[in-house]
Amino acid sequence: MAGNAIDQTRRMLSLVTYLRERPGARVADVARAFGITEDELIGDLDVLPMCGTSFRGGDLLDIDTDGDRIWWHNPDASGTSTGEPLRLAADEATALLVAARAVATLPGLRESDRQALVRATAKIETAAGDTAAASSRLSVTFESEGGVFADVDRAIAERRRVWLRYYSPARDELTEREVDPIRLFAVGHTYVEAWCRLSEARRTFRLDRVAEIRLLDERSDPPPVEPRDLSEGLVQPAAEDPEVVVEVGPGGRWVAEYYPHDSAEELPDGGLRITLRTPDPASLRRLALRLGRDGRIVTPPELAESARDAAREALAAYGE
Repeated sequence: MAGNAIDQTRRMLSLVTYLRERPGARVADVARAFGITEDELIGDLDVLPMCGTSFRGGDLLDIDTDGDRIWWHNPDASGTSTGEPLRLAADEATALLVAARAVATLPGLRESDRQALVRATAKIETAAGDTAAASSRLSVTFESEGGVFADVDRAIAERRRVWLRYYSPARDELTEREVDPIRLFAVGHTYVEAWCRLSEARRTFRLDRVAEIRLLDERSDPPPVEPRDLSEGLVQPAAEDPEVVVEVGPGGRWVAEYYPHDSAEELPDGGLRITLRTPDPASLRRLALRLGRDGRIVTPPELAESARDAAREALAAYGE
């Protein structure tokens, strides 16, 4: 299992050298050598073709797999066989310098990594000449998610527990909890998978919903768990699960972002007609109460009626 984003980057750099020396290597053998699953290896192989000495034709790594063996069709693209120094165009040097300076300011970045980045940036500035001066007039500011990512990544690397204030849109509330982070991953959004000490269970937290984060001195000690297969998405309803149709107004469009669904059709008022599946349709009554006037359950009829009954009971209790 990949420990974190930095571990993945280091692994992929090693993977380039490993594959160069082993043309036609078997997927199973490579995954075993790197201590990862075959699915994780395939994920790395999907990224490598976007890497190279530049984004110009022929410079990107041409690596693919038939599911059994891995083939590298242009090993000279990495430049190691020719011994030629890497030459950056002005736009490439500018982009690299701006990105390096921005990353160096991330909160939570390990000091050793920050110092290494500063030294590398200085060398690029010397080589870039006038281009470096132009790049100094540009800057990048990361949104809050970048800081959360850096803190979680650091917590994983240093095996430290984390305190979170986390927003749940389904309940419209902030909760506070301590978690032992396990890994970072991206499925549409960026998430941290962690062992939650509040619920004593594995939970997944979306980084842009973390309102506040603190690294604690306590050692992170999550119980051993099998990595979840995310190849089909974060949540994977079964085809045999009952179908539920929900209509939401503009204020309820977040439902399509939060709940996995089969379809989301635009409505004339700016809302959505969302079709989803769930093994427990009754659990969506809480969603209906949360939505209030911003949404309603359309089908199945018995669930729609149950949600209306629950709403009437809630209003009656409020009026007492």
